[in-house]
Amino acid sequence: MQIEVHRSYTSTRPPDDAHPYRSGAWRPQTTEYNAWDLDVDGRIPNDLAGTYLRNTENPLLDSLGRYHPFDGDGMLHAITFVDGEASYRNRFVRTDGLAAELEAREPLWAGLAERPTKTKVDYGWGARGLMKDASSTDVTVHRGLALSSFYMCGELYRLDPATLTDEGRETWRGRFPAEGVSAHPKVDPRTGELLFFNYGTEAPYMHYGVVSDEGELVHYTDIPLPGSRLPHDMAFTENYVILNDFPLYWDPEALAAGHYVNRMHDEPSRFAVVPRRGTAADIMWFEADPTFVLHWNNAYEDADGRIVLDGFFQENPAPAPRPDLTTDENIFRYLDLYTMGSKIHRWTFDPATGHTSEEHLDERILEFPAINPDRAGLPYRYAYYALPCSGWFGFEGFAKHDLHTGEITTVAFPAGVFGSEAVVVPRPGSGAEDDAYLLTYLSDCNADASTCAIYDAADITAGPLATVALPERIS
Repeated sequence: MQIEVHRSYTSTRPPDDAHPYRSGAWRPQTTEYNAWDLDVDGRIPNDLAGTYLRNTENPLLDSLGRYHPFDGDGMLHAITFVDGEASYRNRFVRTDGLAAELEAREPLWAGLAERPTKTKVDYGWGARGLMKDASSTDVTVHRGLALSSFYMCGELYRLDPATLTDEGRETWRGRFPAEGVSAHPKVDPRTGELLFFNYGTEAPYMHYGVVSDEGELVHYTDIPLPGSRLPHDMAFTENYVILNDFPLYWDPEALAAGHYVNRMHDEPSRFAVVPRRGTAADIMWFEADPTFVLHWNNAYEDADGRIVLDGFFQENPAPAPRPDLTTDENIFRYLDLYTMGSKIHRWTFDPATGHTSEEHLDERILEFPAINPDRAGLPYRYAYYALPCSGWFGFEGFAKHDLHTGEITTVAFPAGVFGSEAVVVPRPGSGAEDDAYLLTYLSDCNADASTCAIYDAADITAGPLATVALPERIS
């Protein structure tokens, strides 16, 4: 392996930092690398071509009060495959907030687990305001540029996907919304459109927008809600987008007093099914059992015109505080997918009758789905999930779900090895939906090393076709 240090930063975090989400598998990095001639165990398939991007939280500075793992500064990892060879780069996302804190050499913004009034400056980002846009939640690619994003809404930061060269903030030619953009925008592979939403604490509380494959904001409309909500993801079909109004949201009385307290309310879940270029007047609202959903598999229109939506139903979205736990431990229970009871679930909406039907598709605890991107918005057969760790936020394996037969095949990583969300890469000219590769980054806490593992998506139990060594263990 050939390694070049691109840039190294000095961290102000405590040298003996024992925070559970700044140590162990979550230990942040401070060094940016260029690496090539990477060491490979196995053989990289010659037809695997392109770049696999991953966003991670890597806090450089100590926190203002309690640290939440979603506060960490974004760092992108890019491993590029060409003709059976691999190269790697990683870079911090140079957000305006990170630049300001590096210049001040101190944290300036309070994180998710603290009151915004602790923020030391009079400006910020996010749906609740006065937060740092860490741009560490998600990354997608539109019009040849990687766009990193923040779950509480903020800027979209542009980077070259292969070189990770900083290309500045997205502007959409001066029409970028003042309300920002949430993480998990979607790109329709057939139209090239970017579909996005945002949310906040002022009416109408949500917006939905469309950016063309030429980079023009061609549609932006209100999605009126009864109050402030906390949506995290969206889905789309050929003709519709699906947005949500879940009963887990900031308590209105606490919010009026400046406190941001998540509570589950005695209300149904609501789904807004909106034509892709529709407005508030065109929304079809559907009700369903109360829950909260972090991530969707996919959505599609069936032969009878019904809209099918698959995602992860939480049976206990707001776990009650336990008196035997510390404040931090109670906060981190919101990260334990076992505590929240996250199970794969299907909602079917019938526009003709306004009726919703729903059911669990399996009783196992699963989350963080990936599908063949060619099937986005269309009927599909296979989904791949992360296997969550019990008791904390980590992934100890992954699973393949055949939605036609209901069969779920799982692969467990060795003890002390943790994975990232997987991505599905169709083989060139592939016919079958699972004629593809499945990629994930692995962090081995035993060997203090990371690799990129490449699996045959048709047979994940056969083990990796290749594992490619990285210069340093990633978060």
